[in-house]
Parts: sequence; structure tokens; C-alpha cells
Amino acid sequence: MKKIMAIVLAAGQGKRMKSKLYKVLHPVCGKPMVGHVLDTVKEAASERTVVVVGHGAEMVKSYLGDTAEFVLQEQQLGTGHAVLQAKELLGSEDGVTIVICGDTPLVQASTLQSMLELHEASGAAATILSASFENPAGYGRIIRGEDGTVQRIVEHKDCTPEEAKVREINTGTYCFDNRKLFDSLSKVTNQNAQGEYYLTDVIGLLKEAGEIVQGYCTEDTAEAIGVNDRVALADAERFMRERINRKHLLNGVTLIDPASTYIESGVQIGSDTVVHPGTVLRGSTVIGEDCVIGPSADLTNTAVHNGASIKYSVAVDAVIGEGSTVGPYANLRPGSKLGRDCKIGDFVELKNATLDDGSKVSHLSYVGDAIVGKDVNIGCGAITVNYDGFNKAVTEIGDGAFIGSNVNLIAPVKIGNGAYVVAGSTVTQDVPEGDLAIARERQVNKPGYADKIRARAKAKKERSQK
Repeated sequence: MKKIMAIVLAAGQGKRMKSKLYKVLHPVCGKPMVGHVLDTVKEAASERTVVVVGHGAEMVKSYLGDTAEFVLQEQQLGTGHAVLQAKELLGSEDGVTIVICGDTPLVQASTLQSMLELHEASGAAATILSASFENPAGYGRIIRGEDGTVQRIVEHKDCTPEEAKVREINTGTYCFDNRKLFDSLSKVTNQNAQGEYYLTDVIGLLKEAGEIVQGYCTEDTAEAIGVNDRVALADAERFMRERINRKHLLNGVTLIDPASTYIESGVQIGSDTVVHPGTVLRGSTVIGEDCVIGPSADLTNTAVHNGASIKYSVAVDAVIGEGSTVGPYANLRPGSKLGRDCKIGDFVELKNATLDDGSKVSHLSYVGDAIVGKDVNIGCGAITVNYDGFNKAVTEIGDGAFIGSNVNLIAPVKIGNGAYVVAGSTVTQDVPEGDLAIARERQVNKPGYADKIRARAKAKKERSQK
């Protein structure tokens, strides 16, 4: 196959989005639309990708970085004018150029590959990606000849009654013989009601020159969606979610209720994992095999190893080891790392804490800036006191240690292997290996004193009411 290039049109302002965020940077399933498009053309084997930027140019360039080349369309004078801005970079190249809009995140690489195959096999100068709609109102119609090739594109408002019955429409994605594209663009004029240079005029010029123009009709009409407002953005999100969920289902993942499960595009899930309703999986989250996720688990950029279980909990930038259990109602903040067979129970918060194999924090505790060894038990209400108002300090707990309920460990402090800290203690000094630490006031009982307190309080109340 000839050299493949791509031009991504991303210069429009997107006023109908009514947003401070530049249109092509609006995310669909966790990734900006233009990011989806660049991934697609790369997967379709594009060797060079040029992004045409305009409004919000710096933001788009900052997001895409070195994944593309950029040209600036200072004035938005139509799609033909936008493509022409890439002439200096691509005009002298031989090969095939894909032209695609940055707000079409649902176009798939497999579709572009099939379109390119038709383009090359038929010797076409241009191939249009089309779709067939039950109600094509508002779209430009693809008019084919008896031999099946495209004769012209007719805008809806210009259709004859017969042409208006045609259901095949132009999606706005094309591939062109690169040299013929730029030769034709130099002949396109702006003699129209909008005073703009239209890329569709290239099709007419190629036909006049006796060139072949093909149309590849996609079976997935969602690929025709161009996001121009929040309604279309919601539609794109819905279709992308369905596509992502279907991929996981076909890969051996059980989604109990796909409609109530949100999985972003970068998430990976192993086979025989079960995902329960209400679960949200974001970013670069990677989940192993045989896990149980949810109900209502919210994981972002989190690694979950085989056989782990998480329910009604939140984890961000965390690692959950093989066979470990989290929840309900736990919060694993960035830097939390669990080894094998750990247990994090209800209303436990971890932050920048590492727990080695078999350790447990079963309920109502905070463990932050801590290094916890193997088979440690941290009791209910225990806290690593890691912040003095100015600096964070580290708590170290050795293998096999026992931390009783309502213990405060005032960092920096080290609890040795096998040490035992008695419930209710506030520990300010290191506890050596195998020692028992008690750090609490001796209990004093005052006989009958509770009755005296009540009587005194009652008398005070009666005096205040007079």
C-alpha cells in the first residue's frame, strides 16, 4: 500500500458547545475527542499526521505534544482552506491522505483501513466515507452512477425531490491521492453564499478531470457523528461507552449491568472478572483476572491484581495486590499500595501508604505516609499522625506487629517486628521488636461522683430558669 498520511481538522471554535474548553478537547469516555481521532489514524497506519489548529491552538498543541505536526489556520475560511494550510508540509508527498475532523471520535481504524483498501484497489483519486440513514435530512447526499462510483455530493438544500430520497450521506471523512488533492485545492474558489472554500468542491473538480471517486459506506452510523454541541457530545459518549463495554464483554469480562457501568477508553480488564452496577473505571486503570469490582467502585489510574475484590470504595493512583479485599466505603488515595491478601475494611482511608502481604486495617482508621510490614493488624480507630501543621512524617510498622484500637502513632515513629501496642495508646517513641507499649493515663474511679455532677448540673439549670 502507498504511504499513508492524515490531516486532522481541528481549527473550529465550537461556539455551539457554549464552553470555555476548546471543542476538540472535550472528553469522550475520558479522552479528548482529538485524542481519539489521532489514535485512530495512527492505528490505520498513518506515517505523518498534520493537525490544523486555530482557536485554542496552544491548548491543542500542548495536549497532543509530539504525536503530530501542526499548521495554523488563522482565519476559518472553510474546510478546503483548512486542508490547504498543510500544503507546505505535505504538498510534495506521494501517497494517500486521510482527511478527518477532530470532532469525530467514533470513526474506527478498521473502517479507515477498509476505506483505504477500496481506494487503492479501484485506483480512485478520492474515496468518501458515507453512511446510510433512515432520515438523512440536513446531510449532503452521495449520488452514485450506474457503475457504483460517486458522481457528486449534493447538499440537502440543493437536492431535487429525487435526490432527497437518497439515504446515503457524506460523513465528512475522506481519503485522497495526495498530489491530486492539493492540485485540486488550488482551483477551489469561494464563490458561494458563505464565501468559503469547501473541501467538497474537490470532488467535483476530480470528476470533471475524469478521475474515479469512490464511496465506502460504513455499517456503523455512529461513525457519522460530528460533535458540535452538548447533545451530540452526550450521544458520542453513549455510543463510545457501548462500544467499550462490548469489547470487554467479548474479551471475557462479566458486566452485570452494562448500562450502569462506566468504563473509560484506556482501561484494561482481565478475563473472568465481574463488574457490578454503579462502577466507574477511569484513566489507565488495569484490572487483572478473577476480580470482583463493585458494586459502586470508583477507580482511577489504579492497578488491581488477580483475585482482588473492591466494593463501594474509591481508589486513585493506587495498587491493590492479588487476593486483597477493599471496602465497603474505603478511600485509597494516591500512593496507596497493598500486597497480597491484604484487607482494607469499612471507613478506612489510606494515603501514600504501603502494606505488605497479609496486613489488615479492618475499620475506621487512617493510615497515611506509612510503611507497614507483613501480617500486621491495625485495630479500629487507629491513626498514623503524619502531619504537624508544617511537615509530613513517616510511620514504620514491622512484620507481625499488632496495633490496638484507638492508637495514635505520632510520626516519625517505628514499631518493631512483632511489637504490641495496647489499645488507647498515644505512641511518641519507637517501640523495639517484640516489646509491648502502653502509653495512656492510669484509670481513676471516683465513687458516687457521677451523681454529684448530675445534681450540680440540675441545680444550675433550675437557677437559670427562674
